[in-house]
Amino acid sequence: MKDAQFLIDNGIDVTSSLELLGDMETYNETLHDFLDAVKDKVTHLKQYKEAADMANYAIIVHSLKSDAKYLGFTTLAELAYKEELESKMNNSLFIYNDFDLLMKEVERILSIIYSYLGEDSMSVEVKEDKQLHDKKILVVDDSNIVCNLIQKMFEDEFDVLVASDGKEALDIIGTHYENELFGVLLDLNMPNVNGFAVLEYFKTHDLFRRIPVAIITGDDTKENLEKAFAYTIVDVLPKPFNEKNVRRVINAMQDFQDNR
Repeated sequence: MKDAQFLIDNGIDVTSSLELLGDMETYNETLHDFLDAVKDKVTHLKQYKEAADMANYAIIVHSLKSDAKYLGFTTLAELAYKEELESKMNNSLFIYNDFDLLMKEVERILSIIYSYLGEDSMSVEVKEDKQLHDKKILVVDDSNIVCNLIQKMFEDEFDVLVASDGKEALDIIGTHYENELFGVLLDLNMPNVNGFAVLEYFKTHDLFRRIPVAIITGDDTKENLEKAFAYTIVDVLPKPFNEKNVRRVINAMQDFQDNR
């Protein structure tokens, strides 16, 4: 593995990323998380581009943008953000014409990461089983980085369950909600079943009085927040966030559980 200066010399904003991730050990682990997820993201982006499915394209490119921001990939984040805005405006012509530029930057970042880590291809890391805890938190987000980051933050306190979309979340809730889920951290913009569908499920099944829900979102526009606060949520966690922000939300969930 090369020194972190190699990343800096190649335009990676490591300093900004460490404000979130804390240290290089966590940063390096998060790079592996990025590698684990980026291939599927690129595959889905290509599929949605060819199908001119701008709604789902916007969701995936938003996730890519968030991951890039967390890791200091400034140029990639800027390109993905531009594509996110255009896809939300259903500008498929722009996406089609700009796609190769985005992919070229993804390839550049991957080349830098592989060289930095001293790897030729994606590796599969076998992780030790973590201790299970009585309290379970469900993190629902299509970003592996977000899910894994929260897992690392609270692995000594909670059994952190993860779901990549609303359908997986509802399957887990159906299995674990009774006296087991301490709370849910829920992203709103996800493919397949989005966060608002999960909120509606909670409302229909009267789960808000038993399970506190906090929203994770990179879209903190007034309209989106008002729509979210129409449900009985305990807090909103804007992206990007740090451990202090997440701790605030967990404390709000604890207050909810203490006052049930």
